Amino acid sequence: MTAGADAIFVHTSGHSARDDLQSADNHDDTLRIKVVIVTYKCAQLTIECLRSVETERGAASLSIQAIVVDNASGDALQISQAVRDNDWSSWVTLINAPINGGFAYGNNLGIAHAYLGGAPAYIYLLNPDTQVRSGAIAALVRFMETHPNVGISGSGFENPDGSEWPIAFRFPTLVSEIIAGMEFGPLTRILQRWVVAREMPSVPQQTDWICGASMMIRPAVFAAIGGFDENYFLYFEETDLCYRARQSGFPTWYVPESRVMHIMGQSTQVTNLAGGTRRLPSYWFESRRRYFAMTFGLTHAIAIDIAALVAHSLGWLKRLLIGRRRHAVPYYIRDLLRHSTIFAKNRDLRAVRCFQPRR
Repeated sequence: MTAGADAIFVHTSGHSARDDLQSADNHDDTLRIKVVIVTYKCAQLTIECLRSVETERGAASLSIQAIVVDNASGDALQISQAVRDNDWSSWVTLINAPINGGFAYGNNLGIAHAYLGGAPAYIYLLNPDTQVRSGAIAALVRFMETHPNVGISGSGFENPDGSEWPIAFRFPTLVSEIIAGMEFGPLTRILQRWVVAREMPSVPQQTDWICGASMMIRPAVFAAIGGFDENYFLYFEETDLCYRARQSGFPTWYVPESRVMHIMGQSTQVTNLAGGTRRLPSYWFESRRRYFAMTFGLTHAIAIDIAALVAHSLGWLKRLLIGRRRHAVPYYIRDLLRHSTIFAKNRDLRAVRCFQPRR
């Protein structure tokens, strides 16, 4: 990761972040957990998230420290003040990123900082619009310790009202794109095994990928594949990471014993459930295009786009006929076509840019 060298490190205790990490508890019976939180214009949510992490710091055999990355949003001043007011300076480090390079960039910046004092036992990625419930971090660590072959694990989520959101995911494919475009119940039931979103049971289970809002990662994963691909500004970056991890022999598991409250979409506003259906930003389509092209190759990616365009056109016609046109994502077909690999101008695939731990 090249941009990380220009980051501004803000540590409110008056000495360097490197000194703090090097003096952290490194006893053999203590596992160092580095929590990385990337924030963009949601300072108050970040502060409440840190407050929930603070309650977990008393867990036996865990040394939990947090690294907050402000992606050049101006949140740093408010968060820094909260760190001082709450006397969190011994365990919270704030990084003021020089640019808003996206979610992958911000996480790589935080992960690189977590490695300054040597590789931690685990890196725990947490969204700012979350609050960990009692024992959530310890539950993921326990699972990883007893399942050494697992590379990534994630929590079960709940909504702010306490209702369940027990969802993990399958990798997107040509078939899943047809299902999503058609929105035709009988077809969805027949092809259920390809639907991306999966309702998960109340016991741990292997899955393709998990929501990046709560993600525990073994350092061996970074050693094998590096960090997030910074060519993804936002969306599909955790899908890509879990895919590359599985290709290298590191499966992903859903661990519902770990409970995290997640205010859906507050950190991006794209998936904000209270905001209704809205047009997707260009970077969503760019991330989608990169994921399919990098995962399946350009020829297959073009076939996926053609299938998706036909399916979404048929789905739009169906909604028009039954009077549900307003339920469609605005301009989706037009935007999908504009960003498609069907056009040669959209086939330039840059090499993966990511954090790489020192050997």
